Amino acid sequence: MYNSRRVLSLIVFAQFCCTSLWFAGNGVMDDLRRTFDLDLSALAHLTSAVQLGFIAGTLIFAFLSIADRFSPSKVFFYSAIFGALFNLGMLWENNSAGGLLALRFLTGFSLAGIYPVGMKIASDYYKNGLGTALGFLVGALVVGTAFPHLLKALTGNETLPWKLVLYITSALAAVGGTIILLLVPDGPYRRPMLIRNFSAFISVFKLKDFRAAAFGYFGHMWELYAFWAFVPIILAMYEQRHPHLSMNISLMSFIIIGCGGISCAAGGYISRRFGSKRTAATALFLSGLCCLLSPLFILQASVEILLIFLIFWGFAVVADSPLFSTLVAKNAPEEARGTALTIVNSIGFAITILSIQLLNSLASEIHPAYLYLFLAPGPIAGLLLFFRTK
Repeated sequence: MYNSRRVLSLIVFAQFCCTSLWFAGNGVMDDLRRTFDLDLSALAHLTSAVQLGFIAGTLIFAFLSIADRFSPSKVFFYSAIFGALFNLGMLWENNSAGGLLALRFLTGFSLAGIYPVGMKIASDYYKNGLGTALGFLVGALVVGTAFPHLLKALTGNETLPWKLVLYITSALAAVGGTIILLLVPDGPYRRPMLIRNFSAFISVFKLKDFRAAAFGYFGHMWELYAFWAFVPIILAMYEQRHPHLSMNISLMSFIIIGCGGISCAAGGYISRRFGSKRTAATALFLSGLCCLLSPLFILQASVEILLIFLIFWGFAVVADSPLFSTLVAKNAPEEARGTALTIVNSIGFAITILSIQLLNSLASEIHPAYLYLFLAPGPIAGLLLFFRTK
């Protein structure tokens, strides 16, 4: 008999360890730019390379129904090991811009076997209380994503060389994968796909409730990663406009992004009382409102007010993610749940590339304070389609 709390804690810790690979490049971006002579657009391009790799990986995983046909724990382990190796590849002294892009792409490809597969593993253990379980799981993703910024913050006093950030994140990924392989066997509610169904990743969209949850998730993803990617840029811009300030931008970026881990866990508990649909819609509304109000807070003179606003946004922007994933999982056929989670993730992350590149192209054309306005259409469209599809 398995201990559900022990299993969840192991999955959450492993997810945190492995998803630290996601923004490992972002956390040491300035060092990469100096070491390999990259231009200012490197942030958007390297971030998009990870997203593009994740999309390619999830499309292949979904088409082949990898998480439903094979042991999810083994898929998670091998993906974590390969992701750790590709992450270490950035340390090679003869890397070029193209080589770094390829390595980040392959890291993103590996993450396709970690994030959605981790949710699949959790759904195989939790028939009830899945929303709470996924809240902790996505919370681990958020903190793992923010973690390289915290590691980089330590380099401010030269206590942690930037290359050590990559060593640590790769080691964490290997540890996380090993934990899943050795300590988290396939769950009791797993229903393996006995007959190959290559159309499962399309047929799930014929289900109305599944479609509604997916559309809400897509609107949320238009905003999420672009917000995260540009937090350091917004803070740097604000510091330049106020020369008397001296912020630890890496540390503040970690706090703003990482605080979303708390809201993911809290959202799971709140949804028990108000329901996943209402809780997810409320969070999406609040984050969309933050998009619209962002110029007012970025242009005002109080750094304390700006940081409070960005931290609140960091809470709201990701709180709905595990709830939409819960709705996706609950409204997908049991035998195709892994495929459904994977294809929705794939489309969602494809959307993040568009929003990141849009902000990147606009950054040189408009004042940075107005960049986040272009993220508002995501939450607005997501809410409209979420309720209209219902």
